[in-house]
Amino acid sequence: MLPGAIVKMRRRGGRWQDLAQRIGLHSRETQAAIEALPRDRGRLWMHAVSVGEVNVARKLIKSLLLASPDTSIVLTSTTPTGHALAKECEKQHAGRVVALYSPIDLPGVPQRMIEVIRPTQLVLVEAEVWPNLVRACSLEGIPVSLVNARLSPRTARRLKALRFLVQPVYGLLRQILVQETDDVARWQSFGLDASLIHLTGSVKYDPEGSEVPAAKIEALRHILHERGIEADRLVLLAASTHDGEEVEIAKVFQELQARHPRLALLIVPRHVERAAEIVADLRSIGLHAARRSQESARVDDGACLLIDTTGELAAWQHLATLVIIGKSFLAEGGQNPAEAVFAGKPVLFGPHMENFTPLVELLLRHRGAMQVMGFDDLETQLAALLQSPEQAAHLARNGQQALQVHAGATRRTVERVLGN
Repeated sequence: MLPGAIVKMRRRGGRWQDLAQRIGLHSRETQAAIEALPRDRGRLWMHAVSVGEVNVARKLIKSLLLASPDTSIVLTSTTPTGHALAKECEKQHAGRVVALYSPIDLPGVPQRMIEVIRPTQLVLVEAEVWPNLVRACSLEGIPVSLVNARLSPRTARRLKALRFLVQPVYGLLRQILVQETDDVARWQSFGLDASLIHLTGSVKYDPEGSEVPAAKIEALRHILHERGIEADRLVLLAASTHDGEEVEIAKVFQELQARHPRLALLIVPRHVERAAEIVADLRSIGLHAARRSQESARVDDGACLLIDTTGELAAWQHLATLVIIGKSFLAEGGQNPAEAVFAGKPVLFGPHMENFTPLVELLLRHRGAMQVMGFDDLETQLAALLQSPEQAAHLARNGQQALQVHAGATRRTVERVLGN
């Protein structure tokens, strides 16, 4: 796996020196920063793999530090984009949080990280249960919590089939905090004690603590103005798109723009390293896309801006008129629509949202989002919403009301982690 991992790391902006942290080797400066963290009320090690999990971790960290001012946190992540967000969290909570790359789960490496961090508790976000790491913490008497845990029916069946391998690892956890009622039975299905599992709701879908600073939204609004997209324009935003979706959504945009000349398109790809490829693909259908990272680039009459910077999607969605969720048309799994719903925007996604089945069912049941079967259907539904702002506003309101079921999940999770 190593050659492929290195190629992916380099493609996504990782540095060679980052590999040292992955095997538990840290500079004197980093070690000093960790040592300077207070330990009066404990030092938590929180691990989150990538952007989505780090965003969950950031919500938890904000609430944890408010609830326990003397607690400090080491936040580890795996991907370069996740690490960049973790570094933002470190800056936001200077002196209370240190961001590092996560250790590779090989024998001896987690022990080395434990010696450096000296945590009083390990908090794993969503699905990051690594056997060597969990076992090392267990041997040191360090309690391990899995928070915002998710388990699809398919994964539950796999774990049940491998029960003899996975049950001993998960059985070492102090607690598993799950998102949905159905998750409780799934986690128990491969032999876990019911006392380990607690329903807290989804931190990711909790409206509390999901607010985007007004200053950040205004800064992006100013960028749009500078690039030639005025405040009175209708904005179609394609969020977390994957390979091939940009061109197809752009074709839909071109058809809609013929009827709505003031319509603009923002594309936020899931992987920004594809930016040059996306620009070339869009050019092949006659659409010129200005890049967010190129400050002098202005949109032409096509009014398409490619967001090739990270950590801004939540704020960009506040500036949209309609939001399309990527990885839901030409790939399986989908992406998280909750941020767009929090922003009060009408949300549409394609047929493939398998990774978010409970959330999708919740939104569709309350008519708080719209699922389309393909790009032709997408064009039809977008045209109807552009023609009827009242219908669009109703869809957005329903979505926000649907997510109230997860309200308080962050607080409940923090209380369980702190043992309150």
